Amino acid sequence: MQNDVSSHTTGIARALLHPVLPVVMLLAFVVLTAVFWQGIESQSRHQIQLTLQAEANALVRELQGDFQSHVRALRRMAERREASPDLSEATWKADADNYLRDFKHYQAIEWVDSNYRIRWVTPLAGNENVQGFNVAFNPERLVSLQRATQTEQVDFSGIIELKQGGSGIVMYAPIVRGDESLGYIAGVFRMEGLVEALITPRVHDLFRVEIIEGGQSRFDVTPEDPVADQIQETVALEVPGLDWALRLTPTQLWVDQHKGAWPQVALLSLLVLGILISALVWLAQLIQRRNRALVEAQVALNEEIYQRESVQQDLARIESTDSLTGLANRRFFMEDLTHTLAIADRQFRQVALIMLDLDRFQILNDTLGHHFGDELLIKVAERLNRFSSERVLVAYSSGDEFMVCQQHIDDIDDVIYLLGQIKQCLVEPFVVQEQEHHITATMGVAIYPQSGLDADILLRNADVALYRAKEAGRNNYQFYTEGMQDREVRRLELDKDLNRALSEDQLVLHFQPQLDLATQQIGSVEALVRWQHPTRGLLPPADFIPLAEESGRITDIGRWVALAACRQLAAWQGGPLEHLRIAINLSGRELEDHDLVENIEAALRSNNVSAGQLEVELTEEIFIDNLEHNLDQLKRLNQLGVHLAIDDFGTGYSSLAYLRDFPVDLLKIDRSFITRVTERHDDAVITRAVINLAHNLGIQVAAEGIETEAQLNFLRTHRCDLAQGYLIGRPLPVEELETLVAKGVDLGHLSHQAP
Repeated sequence: MQNDVSSHTTGIARALLHPVLPVVMLLAFVVLTAVFWQGIESQSRHQIQLTLQAEANALVRELQGDFQSHVRALRRMAERREASPDLSEATWKADADNYLRDFKHYQAIEWVDSNYRIRWVTPLAGNENVQGFNVAFNPERLVSLQRATQTEQVDFSGIIELKQGGSGIVMYAPIVRGDESLGYIAGVFRMEGLVEALITPRVHDLFRVEIIEGGQSRFDVTPEDPVADQIQETVALEVPGLDWALRLTPTQLWVDQHKGAWPQVALLSLLVLGILISALVWLAQLIQRRNRALVEAQVALNEEIYQRESVQQDLARIESTDSLTGLANRRFFMEDLTHTLAIADRQFRQVALIMLDLDRFQILNDTLGHHFGDELLIKVAERLNRFSSERVLVAYSSGDEFMVCQQHIDDIDDVIYLLGQIKQCLVEPFVVQEQEHHITATMGVAIYPQSGLDADILLRNADVALYRAKEAGRNNYQFYTEGMQDREVRRLELDKDLNRALSEDQLVLHFQPQLDLATQQIGSVEALVRWQHPTRGLLPPADFIPLAEESGRITDIGRWVALAACRQLAAWQGGPLEHLRIAINLSGRELEDHDLVENIEAALRSNNVSAGQLEVELTEEIFIDNLEHNLDQLKRLNQLGVHLAIDDFGTGYSSLAYLRDFPVDLLKIDRSFITRVTERHDDAVITRAVINLAHNLGIQVAAEGIETEAQLNFLRTHRCDLAQGYLIGRPLPVEELETLVAKGVDLGHLSHQAP
């Protein structure tokens, strides 16, 4: 029982000392203040609306009284005219002048005869042009005046344009004697004068007053101060015959005066009270923690030092983050790595440095734009940042490279496990600009102290391992081992030499023949580039093509190959090899080049070569990447007359829709299916299916990697169109190719040369 009570007390103490408690209390006060503020605002708005309603009602009552006074005055004049129909004009005007002195709002008082013509008007000044004017100037006014005569009720014209100028309103009091109409006594009001006379200066200064007639605002008086449009009150005037309503909109000054300052004072006081209470709780917690820390000072001294170092590292990391990704930048990462290696040296621990490079990022960035690239980098950084902890630091280096430092490694399996997690976090597609993109990464790893004793060497060796991983096929990782650095030096030297190879024309073409199985003649060749290095001799593509793709020189090499192939076709014209078609390979980078078609067309035109003698080959993977862009490029090549071949068919995506939509002329079955086509039933079935599929679509089929006569016989039996491989002929210089074509292919002889 005592243990339960002690545990409960300890739980309460921990809750009271929890650092979140002051924040929770402050948030509670903020929420309470917000709720209180909403209540006060609601009450204030309601009170202001009631006050505004009272103001509007008072103004309406005042206007109704004034209008009724004017109506009574006009009725008295009409009754006098009715009683004395022979009343002289002078007497009538004298009587009207008395009314004008008593009611100063009139623009004029008029007598309208039974023919609706204005006969008498006073004062005459300013109203000369209305005498003789027909007040029944439209059918609506005529009907309204006739109705007033029949009902003997005052008629209101509504707001109209006055004959004297300006807008105003006219009241017509009918003069009826028995069944005879003697016309009307009319009171004319100019709107400006009427409103200014009836609306007090206080109302004029504090409210915008609008006269609503027929549901529309017909006249308004606006104060100088800005008005609060969100608060309005509309009240109808109860004057028979007059379809008016008044809309009052107060100024912001009036709203502020009626709102008062006490709600803000109360809210501020409540908020300050919450801050003070939260601060007191925080101070109490701080004092209590300090007391406990003093008691445990001897035990926790080392831990405190470590925490202080961690806090300092965190502060430095905040000051040294990359502005785009939010990760640590390269400078901070290197400083932290140096510090980590110093600690690892004292504690005899290992540290792993991982260099991570996003595959195909540069192609996506160049194709879809830098904004797309930035957004993709941010999303990748968010996923990688999940691994950040006290033992793992993730940073952004530059371009498409990230760096990861893993501390306190007990076994190499710890690093392998982290590498697997990093690869797994990139499996889900990234949604960028409303499209899904699959991104993989290649990683190079250097381990301290085996791969380097300082930060710079460790970084350099991790970079070397990264390049080795790229050469192995990307989407993998490689640990740095002894000897890699020497190879990297050779690679850098080769990179510089490659620049000279393009300028000094050190590249050459070798040609591998393709046998037409129907005619048993060589009808086409595949052009394969070689590098005649001045010191290293003849280098195969594997030694320099990956390097060219990384450096971006693959586009220049591709242009050279296309031009060299066209030159060779031109050289064969008029000779025994003029029937040959040359196939050249295109990389993904080349296909992204917007000038690709123009360059090929220029090469054909400059050498006077028919486009039908040139064939371009793309791997299936490159072919279906960025289908929309590729479709445009390949259709333009097809319109030019160039043949199109798909290499490594069967190793890419399962969708075959592109065979229907793209102008494909030839499918090359991948050598992985041909190698054991006579031994494995599955490979034989797939090969036959590809041949039948292509033929049904009107596409030719070529098989590559043929090394035995059994493979050749299988393909001939199942009507494969073209055969290519060591059994037919290895890649040969042009002189040896010409000799081979001249004497023909001896399959029996070549079968003994196959490896």
